[in-house]
Amino acid sequence: MTATLELRHARVRYGPLEALHGITLAAPAAGLTVLLGRNGSGRTTVLRALAGTVPLSAGTVVWDRTDITHVPPYERARLGLCLVPERQAVFGSLTVRENLELATARARAGSSPYDLALDAYPQLAPLLPRRAGTLSGGEQRMLALSRALLARARVVLVDEPAQGMSPTVAARTYDLLSSLDACVVVAEQRLPPALHGRAATVVVYRLRRGAVEFGGEAGELRRREAE
Repeated sequence: MTATLELRHARVRYGPLEALHGITLAAPAAGLTVLLGRNGSGRTTVLRALAGTVPLSAGTVVWDRTDITHVPPYERARLGLCLVPERQAVFGSLTVRENLELATARARAGSSPYDLALDAYPQLAPLLPRRAGTLSGGEQRMLALSRALLARARVVLVDEPAQGMSPTVAARTYDLLSSLDACVVVAEQRLPPALHGRAATVVVYRLRRGAVEFGGEAGELRRREAE
């Protein structure tokens, strides 16, 4: 597997507590990687380490065979990395339209800056004049993911992408993420139902207490769990 984004023997500390214990994992250049684990397993910390929003106490972050361990988050963003955190992923004091406008710098030439976002989530169209902070949790997730789509990122990191969404919208969200020509890494507590039909093509790492206890294709994980 040719990896676009890797952690190699990565350790992260929050004060006296070590959250990641020498984790090594790799996300493919174009495809979907799912980090599974309960709260406290380290999956969110892995996303933050890849994005550079938390420093490593040991180990390296490698992107396209280049060590970016000491590259700051804003430089990683300029290189094409987009992080969608679980919370505070939108600008609550701005309208939905203004949130989308901030992400349209890389929108496709010749089209409306909102076309891609509204095609992905038509539910946002009547919400354009609303303040993002007044939206429901699921609506805010749609807006945050729309901004990521508009950014045309090379790497998309998303913490619980379908949180607060209906099953139909959640399935649509995973269709969108799976279709991106990008390295997509998501963090979930369990394998989403929307991925069960394509499990063989999804890379999965299951984390427990800051360590990797399984790494492989999702289909293999399901077979193990069924035994």
